Amino acid sequence: MSAIPGFASRMKLDVPFLQLPLAFDHAVLAAEVAAIAESEWRPHPQGYAGNTALPLVSVDGDPANDAVRGPMRPTPHLAALPYLNQVLHAIGAVWGRTRLMRLSGQAEVAEHVDVSYYWREHMRVHVPIVTQPTVRFICGGSEMNMAAGECWIFDTWRRHRVINDDHRSRIHLVADTVGGRHFWPLFRAGKPHDKPAAGWAPKAVPPTPGSYPLEFESFNVPDVMSPWELREHLAFLFGETAPGDAARALWGGVMVPFAREWQALWAMHGDRGGGLAEYRQLRDQVMPHLSRFDNLAMRNGVPLTEALRTLVMASLVAADAGC
Repeated sequence: MSAIPGFASRMKLDVPFLQLPLAFDHAVLAAEVAAIAESEWRPHPQGYAGNTALPLVSVDGDPANDAVRGPMRPTPHLAALPYLNQVLHAIGAVWGRTRLMRLSGQAEVAEHVDVSYYWREHMRVHVPIVTQPTVRFICGGSEMNMAAGECWIFDTWRRHRVINDDHRSRIHLVADTVGGRHFWPLFRAGKPHDKPAAGWAPKAVPPTPGSYPLEFESFNVPDVMSPWELREHLAFLFGETAPGDAARALWGGVMVPFAREWQALWAMHGDRGGGLAEYRQLRDQVMPHLSRFDNLAMRNGVPLTEALRTLVMASLVAADAGC
């Protein structure tokens, strides 16, 4: 969302927080969630203390699968939450991994930036279900509370964290998406958290019995990254880095030659399996050169080479992505 709206990185927004023009009945959502057995909640995949989750959309619909690569399908839990299903339908997106995220009292989500391949195009939609006014989201220097029943996205490319200093738990619907044909009008009608808009009000979506079909992503990591996608990622990351001699040396001396050789391999093999060994060999040849530039940082404070390794190099060949 920078030079050409809608074609820049989905994870990089012009504002820290954007409220979508929808409002949901949080009491009904909370009642649905309360009926789920405690034994169904799972520890956070990275083991963060006080963080638990209930998977609603996952790879092949398997609640035990926390991966972000593969066909996303509803888990059995989603069928037991009819109004929550309606909420996802109202937002109108193509859904990736989707969970209920619970943050226990006196717990937090540590400050971080989302720089993996998954987050290059995904946004995270938050619908608070059980929360308190003291739960604080901090993103890029801005701080706010997301009220129950509201619908938000925020800029995961900035440093962000969450603090729950109450004794009660906080539960959000946290749904990942690349967007969708019904989602983008809501996005364009969204309101930044710190800018009052005369006459702006979210549309209430009350629970209504009926059928609410959802759309899910099936393709999220290419078998082999195309040279066009590779160049786009490189241009984005270097555009987020202040110019200087080191950045120019890494760009012109390492990454441009690498991208040109990747283009040549693609011309021979495309994404067919026969060229995987050559793709891997070229990737492995360039990796040691990155360490000479580990002191380069992007504007959000993340080392440029960390982003290159996690966003680009780790996903050049899907079989090696580990996601």
